[in-house]
Amino acid sequence: MIDLILIVLGLILVIIGVFCDFVGAIGLIRLPNFFTRLHAATVGAIGGAVIPMLGAALIALGYEPLGETRFILAGVAFTTSLITMVLAQAGSHALARAAYRARAAPLQPIIYDALSEKNGKGEKQST
Repeated sequence: MIDLILIVLGLILVIIGVFCDFVGAIGLIRLPNFFTRLHAATVGAIGGAVIPMLGAALIALGYEPLGETRFILAGVAFTTSLITMVLAQAGSHALARAAYRARAAPLQPIIYDALSEKNGKGEKQST
């Protein structure tokens, strides 16, 4: 019974991951500038990769015909999801900061610029 629950929970997480990938893909197409598209890409990376890997770990734990291998598969999937969760956020933050500092991407439309306040420029830019 617990195996069936693990597999169903894992499948639900995989379906949530598919939805996050879909939303991230739409965001990459529809959002107006680099920074908001980077946010959409991060949604796709976190929601579309980390959550399904956690689901794969649960599915592996619940699928008894795999034998002892299921614990190795679940451990690898769980570890990979944790590493991806940390590195995807750090990577997108580094990309956004580098693009902002180098002025490599247009900031418009922007409503609030916290980095300019931090750097002493301190003016809001309107859309």
